[in-house]
Amino acid sequence: MSIANSALLVDHNISVWTANKKDQSATALLLADNSASSDAATVSKNLMAGTHKRKAISDYAAKCRARHIALTLPWSDKGSRILPTSMFLDYKQEMNARIAHFNSLVDEFIDEYPNLVQQASNYHSALGKLFDPADYPESYEVREMFGYRLVFSPIAESSDFRLDAPQQELEEVKRGYEESFNARLATTLREPWNRLHEVLSGISSKLGSESSKYQDDRFITNARSMCAMLTHLNVTKDPELEKARKQLEAALVGANVETLKDNSHAREEMKTSVDDILKQFDW
Repeated sequence: MSIANSALLVDHNISVWTANKKDQSATALLLADNSASSDAATVSKNLMAGTHKRKAISDYAAKCRARHIALTLPWSDKGSRILPTSMFLDYKQEMNARIAHFNSLVDEFIDEYPNLVQQASNYHSALGKLFDPADYPESYEVREMFGYRLVFSPIAESSDFRLDAPQQELEEVKRGYEESFNARLATTLREPWNRLHEVLSGISSKLGSESSKYQDDRFITNARSMCAMLTHLNVTKDPELEKARKQLEAALVGANVETLKDNSHAREEMKTSVDDILKQFDW
């Protein structure tokens, strides 16, 4: 199956104002006090010290990036990732909700921004004498430093080239692109196997340890979620990957942490099933 027919590319970009500013005066003083060279250190101020409102946006952005990575597969160095078409609607709906929440956090922060700057100017604020009103952009400038964008595009194969160029040069360009395409495709197709191997290895390790070392069922629920995800991430319908997925799914039937904790036979049986999967395939 052609990956161009079963997946598309998505660029997921989030920008967040860092609120960091180098303090030239404090840096010079620090270097002078320590008889250090000009490149030995710098003093970087957190302009929003004393409040977590900006950090809350940054933390949420990190969670969104992690979620995006979990739902997609690697493709290019520029950040584009593979999204299976079977997941497009669910992905778009989830990301639209995330964009709306991100923007609401930003709007709330911008509304509070003038007050936060005023609070920072207080001598007893977190910045103390490091406060400098010239460090702070206007509210509209800060708003422009936040952004959440999604761009979807098709996956171009070498046969899609439309160039007004001599045939010999065109063929050379096609060959170069095809080599790059195949290298990226190999990385993409390896990713689901790597995720499955990580889950299987984690389960095997858990089941080989003392029962007191796993107090919750996340390693089971995560494995079930992985099985469901792999039905989408197997974009070329690799029969071996599907076989491994089904075997893990079967090993998880009826599994729960309480049974595994109290029943050594159940642990051994499940570990044997998982280890058999690990031995059976070329990881």
